[in-house]
Amino acid sequence: MQTGYYSAAAGMVTQFNRLDTIANNLANVNTAGFKEDNLVVGDFMRIFKEARDELPNANHSEDGAKFLNRAMTKAPQIVDSYTNHSVGNMQATGNSMDFALSTEGLFFAVKTPQGVRVTRDGSFTTDDEGRLVTKQGYEVLSQEYLNDGKGSIIFNVEDSILEVDKNGQLYANLPGSVSQGPGSKLLIVQPENINLLKKDGDNLYKYENINQIKNIEESGAVRQGFVEKSNVNAVKMMTQLIETNRLVGMYQKAMSSQMDDMNNQAITKIAAKG
Repeated sequence: MQTGYYSAAAGMVTQFNRLDTIANNLANVNTAGFKEDNLVVGDFMRIFKEARDELPNANHSEDGAKFLNRAMTKAPQIVDSYTNHSVGNMQATGNSMDFALSTEGLFFAVKTPQGVRVTRDGSFTTDDEGRLVTKQGYEVLSQEYLNDGKGSIIFNVEDSILEVDKNGQLYANLPGSVSQGPGSKLLIVQPENINLLKKDGDNLYKYENINQIKNIEESGAVRQGFVEKSNVNAVKMMTQLIETNRLVGMYQKAMSSQMDDMNNQAITKIAAKG
């Protein structure tokens, strides 16, 4: 069995998975609130660093070297994935329905047919009934949701002036008056463990136990008239894209050498001896 061929094939599959992740990041470089995804590839150096102090042989002698040599034949593979939740740049839009969160780990809560989801994308609008919704039409929740399970944020036709403070409190003009009064308050939440969030499409995240999401009363993070841009670094992604394409070519060449050159040499030598 040609171990090198199968290791190269597995390495190529790993790079294909990296290409998918990089392509998705680049496709969302202009998506508001999008967070960059990354993969962790298991290789020999990582295995060595984890195992060198826990080898099965205390003297780290010839037997220990054999242990590490066996580890070298392990094919590179995706061992973990994670999302970079750092805050993206704030872009001023001047739209009173656009909101951004300036603190990492905070999210807006929205209601979807599949249940409550969270998002960093604060590019909101209103539907035909005057409810505050996302661009996809999902209802943006207010803090009243915690009490009555509804939590709709509805604007009247007369609500021509809308202001939101840094904690998400909405203020609209009072009917027949030039002054403003408090209305609903945006539901700003923070997961207990941000690593448990799973992307669920439409720039939304799913949290398995929604009851473990904490309501942040005084977040001080809401910025009206701004949107948070994607935190994807396009230059870094393009560099990774070039690197990954080169690795695919290298693995392909290694596979070709294993199957063509080495086999031809073996066949030639066997034929010559015969």
